[in-house]
Amino acid sequence: MTSGDDLREAAPGGVPGRGSPDAPWMRPQSLLLTFCGAHLYERPDDAVFSGALVDVLDRVGVKEHAARSTLARMTRRGLLVRYRYGKRVYYGLTGRAQEVLREGEDRIWRQPAVNRDWDGHWTLLGFSLPERQRGDRHLLRSRLSWAGFGLLQNGLWLTPAAVDVDRLLDGLDVVEHVKAFRATMLAPTDVDQMIADAWDLDALAARYRAFLDRWDRPDPLPEARDDLARQLLLLTEWLMLVREDPRLPVEHLPADWPAVRAEHVTLRLRRRYQAPAQRIAERVLEWAPRLEAS
Repeated sequence: MTSGDDLREAAPGGVPGRGSPDAPWMRPQSLLLTFCGAHLYERPDDAVFSGALVDVLDRVGVKEHAARSTLARMTRRGLLVRYRYGKRVYYGLTGRAQEVLREGEDRIWRQPAVNRDWDGHWTLLGFSLPERQRGDRHLLRSRLSWAGFGLLQNGLWLTPAAVDVDRLLDGLDVVEHVKAFRATMLAPTDVDQMIADAWDLDALAARYRAFLDRWDRPDPLPEARDDLARQLLLLTEWLMLVREDPRLPVEHLPADWPAVRAEHVTLRLRRRYQAPAQRIAERVLEWAPRLEAS
């Protein structure tokens, strides 16, 4: 499940959008993955000039040194492959990066902001790992959070979604320590209280409202350099929100849950920025056919 791991690690932290002091902090890798998904994904047989990628990141406030460090780090992690043409360096997406971007596409755009088709069942997963497997324990907890699980009590996680547990555990030496169930809740369980114990909905709602304050206006981020910068900041911030949202059943959410409005705003602005951002990207990017990696 390497793609999910890469998306999780890319999402929070890093540098803010240029000229947008209220925007959440975003890692350069997260912003660059967003750009790759929007503008490089459809050209898997080509590589793009490194200077063009540095230019793109500069538009969202990432300085040249940090941008080049990001390119080197993503290459070491197997997300980019490096090519040299004379004195110029180009980068192309790896198969692993393609998988990361496909998973991000599914997570962001192919699942609604709230769950209106819940079948009443919960996925529960319990585990207890020995101390010598601290690394596996940390990574499993991270994967559970990414998959929408909340921590109900020590060692017991749950989500309303049906989960491919085999894929969730792929690559971890934890199978013999894990128990998983698909079940319904019985009395005297108070489902609303259970949800409140497992997820901090007030904090999540506050993040959605901050997103709306920033983006639900006639001219969002007027101080941003151009619509390519706005596109990258919008889509990256939306991914950060989605990764924190367990997409709980609509019947167990407050009536004024802001995720629905935030989703509508995101989809509207995504359409608005798509064409102008593509035109800017076409002017900035310099392509070359992928030959032998350096």
